Amino acid sequence: MARIKNKNRIGIGLLGLGVVGGGVARILTQKAEVIARQAGCPVAINRILVRDLAKKRSVKVDPLLLTTNPQDIITDPDIDIVIEVMGGESPALELIKESLLRGRHVITANKEIMAKHGRELLTLAHQQEVDILYEASVGAGIPLIATLKQGLLANEITAIRAIINGTTNYILTRMATEGLDFSTALRQAQELGYAEADPADDVEGIDAAYKLAILATLAFHTEIRPQDVYHEGITRLAARDFRYAKELGYAIKLLAIAKETDQSVEVRIHPALIPEDLLLAKVDGVFNAIQVDGDLIGRLLFYGKGAGDLPTTSAVVADLIDLSQSITRGRSSQFQMTLDASKSLKPFSEIETRYYLRMSVADRPGVLAQIAKVLGDHSISIASVIQKEADVSAQTAEIVIMTHPSRELAIQKALQEMERLAVVKEIGNFIRVET
Repeated sequence: MARIKNKNRIGIGLLGLGVVGGGVARILTQKAEVIARQAGCPVAINRILVRDLAKKRSVKVDPLLLTTNPQDIITDPDIDIVIEVMGGESPALELIKESLLRGRHVITANKEIMAKHGRELLTLAHQQEVDILYEASVGAGIPLIATLKQGLLANEITAIRAIINGTTNYILTRMATEGLDFSTALRQAQELGYAEADPADDVEGIDAAYKLAILATLAFHTEIRPQDVYHEGITRLAARDFRYAKELGYAIKLLAIAKETDQSVEVRIHPALIPEDLLLAKVDGVFNAIQVDGDLIGRLLFYGKGAGDLPTTSAVVADLIDLSQSITRGRSSQFQMTLDASKSLKPFSEIETRYYLRMSVADRPGVLAQIAKVLGDHSISIASVIQKEADVSAQTAEIVIMTHPSRELAIQKALQEMERLAVVKEIGNFIRVET
């Protein structure tokens, strides 16, 4: 490793002094002696990249450490480790690349960059004989990356099912427990600071897709890119879906799912009905949970806060101590990922699962027979049908159908045909069921 050598001080370059960057700076000051003892020598910040030198900050740092010029960090020969906590794809990606090319180790909390460019950056780090660590990119302080990189290497991972977006889990929890509609629950999340002013990345499943791409790549040793992950958000869900789900014995979660079967990997994110007795169904509020199934360990569940300054800072500082130990002890901890090119990506249209269908239909005899015929024509078997509400004046009724396992392509074609039936007034929602 190019920059491993005996040292009496580890120099840090910090890219960003926002919520997480401020947390890192604070912990490095408050726990300086503890970190030095764990690392094997003092660890201190040399320079900090900020946008505005005059901005008031919640963390006190020496003003002389601040700079608006990233080259002050990239070219400093006394900086051993660059910590990127800027967020976004650019200029963070360019600065990470340049840091690696100049022989600096890198720590990043950037899920978007690692999901889109992880393989490229890991290859570059290997070529430069340095390392890039990214524990904080998924699950904040939950130790997932290190576990998949090292702790579970003896296992063949067969499935990951995860709740990995705290914003959406908070919204869904409020809809389930208080009967709120989506817009009201979202507004509440924004007022509490859990959701951004523009919540699209969260509520449309984009944030979760980045995280699942990282986890699935590590778990199945094959490159999964964000565009490979089917993602569907939570905006179609209504309060009545939660009521009906509970009556049927299910909770609704935005679930990230990755499975491997016969050298084929499926990766998807969408709302899902999951049985109430599963641990994942009981994960509420802003908490995250990741369930991993392996051939040797069986089933593991990781649970904790998936966002926030302290959990994320914990992961960043843990990576920092790990790299500092490598430097001071003259050893290499480089991670090398071996990818299996024989694995294929299963098209989303070929997945098989059960389905929940909610629709408004004409309240008269023979309606169910017409719907059952369409489903049967596509080899979709009905598990149960329940009539929920009736509108006497409109002569309509709302029914909920639960199917047996069926192919996604078949259900989509059946839905299109049912929408054309005169007796079907509206297909209110369809939700996949994960058991």
